[in-house]
Amino acid sequence: MNTLKGHMRSKTDKLSDVRQKGFIPAVVYGAKTENTPIFVPGVEFEKVFRVAGESSTIMLDLGSNKMDVLVHEVQYDPVRGNPLHIDFLAIDMNKPIQVAIPIIFSGVSPAEKAGLGNIVKVLHEVEIEALPKNLPHSIEVSIESLIALEDQIHVKDIKLSVGMKMITDADETVALVALQKEEVVESIPVDLSAIEVEKKGKKEEDVSAGTEQIG
Repeated sequence: MNTLKGHMRSKTDKLSDVRQKGFIPAVVYGAKTENTPIFVPGVEFEKVFRVAGESSTIMLDLGSNKMDVLVHEVQYDPVRGNPLHIDFLAIDMNKPIQVAIPIIFSGVSPAEKAGLGNIVKVLHEVEIEALPKNLPHSIEVSIESLIALEDQIHVKDIKLSVGMKMITDADETVALVALQKEEVVESIPVDLSAIEVEKKGKKEEDVSAGTEQIG
């Protein structure tokens, strides 16, 4: 279980001061929990988030109150890329929840290897329903079954573990083999006679200008 310590945040705490001290402002809401403003240590959060992502549960330790949560949303600084604010969703470990799980593609497609086409990865996550303890960090999808042009993998082809239910439409395409398009560079024919005429006209202008100056 991933554990993250947090601290209650009062209305008098300025967000700029909280961030300057190395903490990230956050809010917790969800099962049996009212919207509660907190802050968590930035370094520790990033360590836990790298492991848990948005699909694995985290034990949020607020001292007198401990709860199971998921990272629901992280807001980032558009320039620096560091987390500015976090939404934690408190969950009931005994009730199934619906969560978007990222897809990890593995293997090599024989179609792409043979140069028949390119692999287009259409979906990068699927939504499943399961008890929090059964939520996977990611779902692996092998592309080794993509052998010929226009072969496809659909959501219904993904095998889930016991206790997990697929919510995403079964007929949605996960990946496919598309025709490889070659870039065609069109060569524009050069009209040499036009260039010669232009050069000749330029010389005549130069001669005329010179004649006027002499006169």
